[in-house]
Amino acid sequence: MKPLRSVLALLVAASCSSTSFAADVVKIAITGPFSGGSAPMGISMRDGAKLAISQINQRGGILVGGKKMKIEVIERDDEGKNDRGALVAQEISSMNDVSAVIGTVNTGVAIMGDKNYVQKGLVKIITPAAGSASMTQWSKAGTADIPIFRFAAHDGIQSQMVVEQAIRIGARKVAIFHDDTNYGVSGRDDLLSRIREQGGRLNVVDIEKFAIGDKDMTGQLIKAKIAGAQAILIWGIGPELAAVASGKKKLGYNVPMIGGWTLSMSNFIDTAGPAGNGAMMPQTFIEDISISRAKPFILAYRQAYRVNRIPSPVSAAQGYDAAMLLAEAIHEAGSVEPSRIKVALENLTGVVRGAIADWKKPWAKWSPANEESHEAFRRSYTVMGKVQDGKVVLANPSDRAVLERGTGK
Repeated sequence: MKPLRSVLALLVAASCSSTSFAADVVKIAITGPFSGGSAPMGISMRDGAKLAISQINQRGGILVGGKKMKIEVIERDDEGKNDRGALVAQEISSMNDVSAVIGTVNTGVAIMGDKNYVQKGLVKIITPAAGSASMTQWSKAGTADIPIFRFAAHDGIQSQMVVEQAIRIGARKVAIFHDDTNYGVSGRDDLLSRIREQGGRLNVVDIEKFAIGDKDMTGQLIKAKIAGAQAILIWGIGPELAAVASGKKKLGYNVPMIGGWTLSMSNFIDTAGPAGNGAMMPQTFIEDISISRAKPFILAYRQAYRVNRIPSPVSAAQGYDAAMLLAEAIHEAGSVEPSRIKVALENLTGVVRGAIADWKKPWAKWSPANEESHEAFRRSYTVMGKVQDGKVVLANPSDRAVLERGTGK
C-alpha cells in the first residue's frame, strides 16, 4: 500500500493537470512579432484575431459540450527573431492550460519553434507566415501526424502568381531579389522552381541577395539593369523592399517590381512613397470598403483600434478568420483538449463566415505525402494587388469577383 503522502501527491498532480480544462475559459495563445521590422504584420494579425475573439465573447463565448466558455488570450512577442520564437514556443508548450496557438509571421520562427508544439501535440494555426518551409519541413521528414495547420496563401501559390504576372506584362528577362532570411531564401527557390515550369518563357538573368537592415540597393540594381532584366521579382519581409523601390527610381530603372504579399505592408508603402507605385503582389484580402464582402470587417477593425488604415490588411483578415475557424473547431470538438480540436479542424462540418470567405472544411487529415492537407488556401482564393497612391488596389479588375464571392473550400 502506498504511503498517504504519495497518494495525496498524485491526487494533487492529477488535479493540477486537469484544472486547465475544467475552468470556464478557453485559453488561446497568439504569437508574433509585435515589435521590430515585421510588427505591422504581427500586430495586424493579433488585432484581427482579437477582434474575432471579442465578438465571440460578446455573444457569450464558445458553446463547448453544452456550456458557454469565453476565450482568454495569452500574447507573446517573438520579435521576429528565430531564437526568441523558439523560446516562446517552449514556454507556451510547457503550459498545461493552453488549448491552441494562432500566429507566427516569420518562416524561420516557425521552423525553430513549431517542433515544440508537435512534440506536445498542441494545435497551432500558422498565420500569416507564407514560407513553404514552415509546412514542408514536416512532409520532408515524413512526420506521420502533426497538429500544425496553416491559414495563408503559401509561397508555392504566390510564386506561381508572380511568375505568371511577369509573363502577362510581357517580361522575358527577370532578376530575382531576395533577403537572406528563411522566408527570402524559400521564396527565391520557389520562384526558380516556377520559372523552370514555364519552359523557357522567362529567363533569370541575375539573382541578388540583401540583408535585413540594408538601405542602399544601388549595387544590386545596377547589376540587374546591366543584365537586361525587364522586371524584378522580389521576396523579402518589409522595409528593405522600399529601399529597392527607391533605388530603382533614383537610377531611372523603370521596370515592374513583382513580389510576395509583404509588398502590401504599410512599412513598404509608406517608406517607398511614390516610388512604390505599381509594385504588384498576391493578396488574399484587400482593404477596400467598396468590396461588400470586406466592408464589415474593415469598418469593425478601424473602429476597434481607432485607425484609418490597417497596417497589414492580409494579416488582419487572416488572423480574424483563423480565430473564427478555431472557435468552430472547439465547438464541434465539444472539448478544449488539443487532440480533439486537431481532429475537429481536419473534419469541420460547419460553414464559418469570415472576412475573406465562407470556409467549409478548409483542411483534411494530415498526410506527409501532401502538406496541402493542412493548407487552407488554394490559388483560386488569391488575387493580384497593386500599390497605387498609398494603398493596395486590384491589379486585375476582373479579380473583384473572387473577393466578392468569398467562398472557401
